[in-house]
Amino acid sequence: MQRDGKYIYCIIPSDYDINLGPIGIGGRGDLVTTIGFDGLCMVVSDHPLSRFVVNPENMLAHQRVIEVVMEEFKSVLPIRFGTIAATPDEIRNLLNRRYSEFMELLRQFENKVEVNVRGTWKDMGMIYKEIDREHPDLQKIRAEIENLADIGKKDLKIKEAGTLVERALVDKKEIEAGNIIDAFRRSVFEHKLNKTSSDAMFMNTAFLINSGREVEFDNIMTEIGARYQYRSDFVYTAPLPIFNFIDLKIFPEKWES
Repeated sequence: MQRDGKYIYCIIPSDYDINLGPIGIGGRGDLVTTIGFDGLCMVVSDHPLSRFVVNPENMLAHQRVIEVVMEEFKSVLPIRFGTIAATPDEIRNLLNRRYSEFMELLRQFENKVEVNVRGTWKDMGMIYKEIDREHPDLQKIRAEIENLADIGKKDLKIKEAGTLVERALVDKKEIEAGNIIDAFRRSVFEHKLNKTSSDAMFMNTAFLINSGREVEFDNIMTEIGARYQYRSDFVYTAPLPIFNFIDLKIFPEKWES
């Protein structure tokens, strides 16, 4: 018979227990509740200890529970996806042991949310033409390639040109993303650059903002969209848990009994 542990979603300051209903991770309809210690709670649900599946459905369920908690609490510390404790006592002992650390983080990130912005160039042909114009050394290499008859030397020059274009594209992404980020500097506390997933995506940036300043962020985003309407497309998320700005690691071997 498989044994259930407690899957952990986040930490909140609360003197009372909550019940968010049967929205627990894993698709079994487990109730999401809290386990607390002296005004500090972990939001949890039952989950098998011996079997955890990493898939998009579970990742979304993890995030969704935290988003529901955010509707009620102004300070929420998300826990890394896939964290399970064996017993409620392990959770209470951990809250006791790291009480000061968690309370300070809750104070630091009170009323903070995350907004992610992705920017993508519409016409990569235009971008590569700009790179060509901006780099005379690349133009020189292209001319050399056209005049080379030796296949081996030509291949080397083509490889050299490709490397130069790759580096120039990285530089161009940084400059263009930097221009967008500058527009938000007065409205955000912090930002974090994440990896882009294609040549056309020039920015994938998380911003830490005060909850309640979403309209201000929207207005800036509208201005940016109008300014770059013929060059770039932008997608940004609704307020999210602050995954990019806090990474609480709770390892099973460090639970105290």
